[in-house]
Amino acid sequence: MATDYRFYLAGQWEQSAQKLVVTNPYDDSVVAATWLASEADVERATQGAVSAAPVIGALAAFERAAILAQASVILTRRRDEVGRMLSAEAGKPIRDALTEVDRAAMTFHVASEEARRLGGEVIPLDLAAHGKGRIGIVRRFPIGPVAAISPFNFPLNLSAHKIAPAIAAGNPIVLKPATKTPLSALFLASALDEAGLPAGGLSVLPMSRELGDRLVTDERFKLLTFTGSSSVGWDMKARAGKKKVILELGGNAGVIIDETADVAYAVKRVVTGGFAYAGQSCISVQRVFVHDRLYDEFARLLAAKVQSLVVGHPLDSTTDVGPMIDAGEVDRIEAWVKEAVGAGARVLAGGTRVSRSVYAPTVLDGVPEVAKVCAQEVFAPLVGLYRFTDFSQAIAAVNRSRYGLQAGVFTNDLTHMLAAYDAIEAGGVIINDVPSWRIDHMPYGGVKDSGIGREGPRYTIEEMTEPKLLVINRDTF
Repeated sequence: MATDYRFYLAGQWEQSAQKLVVTNPYDDSVVAATWLASEADVERATQGAVSAAPVIGALAAFERAAILAQASVILTRRRDEVGRMLSAEAGKPIRDALTEVDRAAMTFHVASEEARRLGGEVIPLDLAAHGKGRIGIVRRFPIGPVAAISPFNFPLNLSAHKIAPAIAAGNPIVLKPATKTPLSALFLASALDEAGLPAGGLSVLPMSRELGDRLVTDERFKLLTFTGSSSVGWDMKARAGKKKVILELGGNAGVIIDETADVAYAVKRVVTGGFAYAGQSCISVQRVFVHDRLYDEFARLLAAKVQSLVVGHPLDSTTDVGPMIDAGEVDRIEAWVKEAVGAGARVLAGGTRVSRSVYAPTVLDGVPEVAKVCAQEVFAPLVGLYRFTDFSQAIAAVNRSRYGLQAGVFTNDLTHMLAAYDAIEAGGVIINDVPSWRIDHMPYGGVKDSGIGREGPRYTIEEMTEPKLLVINRDTF
């Protein structure tokens, strides 16, 4: 067995009576072990965050920035080591794992810069006679202890998107990582510990879902940030009480291939957007609406390209598509594809189980909109194709979803580009690329069932701070 990793509790490395073994989803081999926090551990972490709130909030901007910048440096320095850890615990192809390490380092670097830019504004108050002689100043203050729950699919960078803005804003944070992929988040704790974060500023505790519910309902936390499924997220919001909530939830991202699009380029990008990390991303390409004039060529090229993808061990540098997170997820997608084919869909590529935890990259056409692979979040290496003849119909089809995270539109028609931006119901519209495209400082989040609030350090910092007004009556001095 590999090294055991203790969890990080308010500046101390601890363990409990309940061990958590982390396995590689590809072959079920043991990667390492850590421990599940107990109820007492969670309480200690919560008290630690409450006690640390004035300490973290009192850190000067340059001090918060320096801690975050140093964490970024540590991530970069240990890139290969962390990439292998991430690949092993998540089953993520090593090329994608190393990219995630780079992204996490950028997230901390950008948060460091935003810590230095956190300011306010001066408001003129003499818009009415009784405001003469008065000025207003608005500053943003830390909101207080933050509770965070991160998912398995990007366990390093999505944890970074919660931890880094919290520290930049001057808040302590308690993070529950996914129990299938806790090691990456524990590495972030070690990086911040090495960078000099004061005790209590961070706790990273693998824990049961039942204990995680305490983070949701505990009034000592002033903000909850959650990334995961829509059903779980909205239930958490209903139980979160008075605290602010940021939800980054699911999607079934739509792509429009307009008749003016470059077909070869669109195929290349859809393959990347639909099959990276076995499609296990909230913004993975799922529904592709192709103009009738281009449909046959697009479908032929896409199927050929998908069939050429290398499926294999995540630590093999040639692997394009690795395992899903567990065998149960392969069972699910098998059943969904069978349902779609039974309802009239046609398999253009894939459609089979490769091994216990690997599903072949799959392309379907003629999928009924009511089928699960269209109507729900597929979260698997599967793309469905649909024909359209009128651009407005394609927009309407993208919008026939309870989700609205990001959408992609391939077009060289300016009018269509603007129409898509105006009418598509999503948090982001990506022109001439797939909805899976993201750079970590941009505002990222969705509408409808896809969530509330935005990630991206600057935007999360705004959520994690409260504006406070100061009014000065100059005439009394």
